[in-house]
Amino acid sequence: MKTYNLIIKEDAKSEISEAYNWYESKQNELGERFINTLDNYFLRIKTNPENFPKVLNNMQQVTIKEFPYIIIFEIEKNNAIVFAVFNTNQNPTKWHNRNK
Repeated sequence: MKTYNLIIKEDAKSEISEAYNWYESKQNELGERFINTLDNYFLRIKTNPENFPKVLNNMQQVTIKEFPYIIIFEIEKNNAIVFAVFNTNQNPTKWHNRNK
């Protein structure tokens, strides 16, 4: 089974950090649950990216069931590049204008 390298872009890292901090401020260890959930989804992306639908050009989307977030990524050669870890309560087209 092929495994892709996971690359998380700076915008996505910022979104993860903001979400972690927000969840931790609401409930102790909820931020940790968010990070652990993300890690599980990142593993699925690395090992089975074809399981997720394409939503814009070659971008693919993962819906996180446990939290109101989606992961937007693209496969380029041996890399799974995460462009957004996006709160679905925001404008859904906000991430479309990001530079790769």
